[in-house]
Amino acid sequence: MDAQVTPLLARIDARERELGTAADQLRTQIDELAARLRELDEEIGNLAVTRKTLLALPPTAPDPADPPPVLPAHPAYQQILGAFADAAGPMRARDLCERLDLAVMPKNIESTRHKLKRLVSLGVLAEREPGLFARRRP
Repeated sequence: MDAQVTPLLARIDARERELGTAADQLRTQIDELAARLRELDEEIGNLAVTRKTLLALPPTAPDPADPPPVLPAHPAYQQILGAFADAAGPMRARDLCERLDLAVMPKNIESTRHKLKRLVSLGVLAEREPGLFARRRP
């Protein structure tokens, strides 16, 4: 074999070993990431089932010993409750803005959403799914 070719072949062999080692390391990382991804997908699926189960549960009746919630004094809360009394079903903050003749603008929607969340925390309304509000069932 030619004296010039032998060193080149040795360098090619060394480079092939380096690339093979790097490829093996990447395959190991891919396998680890794929396993982690399967775990996360399974957990996401479990959470979806849990959410569906919780939403299917009948609402609990309020304890008669509990005092009724004290509503905020601001008249907007009375307007919101009036709109829900006439509503056929659940509403989003945007729907409520339209029903209350508020300009459908981000600040009005966010303000309404905040009030709806407060009424949920007081036990007056229920949030059936994220962003969808309805009267609490008796």
